[in-house]
Amino acid sequence: MIRLTNATCGYPGPNGRKVLHGIDLHVHRGLVTGLLGPNGSGKSTLLLTMAGVLPLHGGCLEIDGHNAAGLKSRQRARLVCSVPQSAEPPQALACLSVVLMGRYPYLSFLGTYGPEDREAALAAMAQTATLNFEQRPADQLSGGEFRRVLLARALAQGSALMLLDEATAGLDMARAVEAMDLLKARARQGLTVLAAIHDLNLAALYCDRLILLKNGGVLAEGPTHEVFRPELLRELYDTNIVVAPHPVTGAPQAHLVPGE
Repeated sequence: MIRLTNATCGYPGPNGRKVLHGIDLHVHRGLVTGLLGPNGSGKSTLLLTMAGVLPLHGGCLEIDGHNAAGLKSRQRARLVCSVPQSAEPPQALACLSVVLMGRYPYLSFLGTYGPEDREAALAAMAQTATLNFEQRPADQLSGGEFRRVLLARALAQGSALMLLDEATAGLDMARAVEAMDLLKARARQGLTVLAAIHDLNLAALYCDRLILLKNGGVLAEGPTHEVFRPELLRELYDTNIVVAPHPVTGAPQAHLVPGE
């Protein structure tokens, strides 16, 4: 679905800091891939580069077989949607209007939303349990509530690839599980998901594959059961971690060892 070849990623301008170097990655279609790494490892930079917010400083980025450099903004938006790490709620704008923003790649020549756009927006709000916010101003929501509205906006966009920076940030435990259940279900329907996740155990429960980033490069990448190993997690986070199976699902789960 999306492929990086010998990529250099970083900030714009001649003095912009280069964060990632020599990145070779393939994000597989129809899977949930988790992006793990310590603070400053380049997770957000990688996602922003894939979304087209930050420039690619070297190498090649392909999205669904297309060289991303040749895609126009609307073409790219039909292929890629994103949920940012943080965003300020627009003042006095109803949540439905926020979700409808995801439909901009499909706007008519007159720049108006059609019935199918409203239908897509309402369906996405139903899936994210935000329909009761439909007419509420977005700046009157809690951080977790607005996070769910941003997820609805991305779903309404109908893109083939969804990028999420801190997928469950600001969500309580129940809402985090609901969000990951939804992403997993949509992946089974063909959506490709790449999500930066700080909760290691949530990543192990829901992700089909994992990418570990450290020191400007890829430490490891592959199926979760192969990558979620204590020696790799210790190296990734520079702390003592043990891994044991989940008592119900059997999925690997990480446990910190205090005082070491």
